[in-house]
Amino acid sequence: MSRLILALDVYEREKALEIAECTAEYLWAVKVNWPLIIGSGLGIITELKQVTGLPIIADLKLADIPNTNKLIASRVFEAGADYIIAHGFVGRDSVKAVMELGKTIMVVEMSHPGAKEFIQPVTDKLIEMANELRPFGVIAPATRPERVAYIRERLKPEIKILTPGVGAQGGDARAVLKAGADYIIVGRSIYASENPRESAKRLYEEIEEV
Repeated sequence: MSRLILALDVYEREKALEIAECTAEYLWAVKVNWPLIIGSGLGIITELKQVTGLPIIADLKLADIPNTNKLIASRVFEAGADYIIAHGFVGRDSVKAVMELGKTIMVVEMSHPGAKEFIQPVTDKLIEMANELRPFGVIAPATRPERVAYIRERLKPEIKILTPGVGAQGGDARAVLKAGADYIIVGRSIYASENPRESAKRLYEEIEEV
């Protein structure tokens, strides 16, 4: 089974479907974010699921009160999303509101430099929350493999670690998997390449050896 997730951060519906279809053979899942949903509408989730047959992760990073999280998550799961990403810093009740509706992935640390300012200092508390709530998985930074190892050591073993930041942000796929990640998330290195299928294949083959 592949451990590669495509972050399909494009606006255009046709482009998204084309890239997803040609790379699906090498993916575990496709992750959609606000750019694609804003550019193509919520129905793109349904279409991607039909075209690829793969799990669809809606990377909404929900961070609102429980009722608002629930209202958003309900429509997104109805559209065919298999997983929704939610922030943990807003509290247990807001995360649980999403988990009551479907499989949830909780952010415990992000991949960009700014994450060190406010999120990383509370990562331990977010790990504790994840261990209590038992979401499907958590988000950890591929740009800092040492942090992935730190999180893996403290996280319950059944909770998956998904790591964005491989490729354009500088994260190394093999190093992150060796540190304890279960899946790597790759965007620009695939969808912005001249040949997305070949780029996905190359990454797939690289991480299959780990």
